[in-house]
Amino acid sequence: MRTLRRYPAAAAPRIVAAVWRFALSRRWWAGHLLVALCCGLFLRLGRWQWDRAESPTGGWQNLGYALQWPLFAVVLVAAWVRFLWLEQHRGPETDLPDLTPPVTRRPASTQHLGPTGHLGRRPTPKDDPDDELAAYNAYLARLAQEDNPAQQDKRT
Repeated sequence: MRTLRRYPAAAAPRIVAAVWRFALSRRWWAGHLLVALCCGLFLRLGRWQWDRAESPTGGWQNLGYALQWPLFAVVLVAAWVRFLWLEQHRGPETDLPDLTPPVTRRPASTQHLGPTGHLGRRPTPKDDPDDELAAYNAYLARLAQEDNPAQQDKRT
């Protein structure tokens, strides 16, 4: 039976070398150290749970935890490797358009300064007549009247 290779064998060492060179840069040292410390801690906790499971007071729950902690270490290493792979293979940074509206400063004459010279209470803009909002508010008022028995007695 013939197997097909996805990548040529000659390209594999070059790719691995590029990834290792990238991963060993000074930028990633703290992450590597944190992952190594967490994996060591996870393995130590797994060993501790194993010892607790073998003790007279231990049980199946301790045995389950003893098997889970090393699995957490494996998952952490897999996630870290995946993160490094994604960082290596991310596309070129594109300049995205700035969608934030520009901040315009109003002249001091239009700012409403209080007697102390600080911004005081600004006048509220007049409500725009909105037929849909007015109909919704009338509907809510009608529902509130229907729910309140005291209001119903006054209407009848």
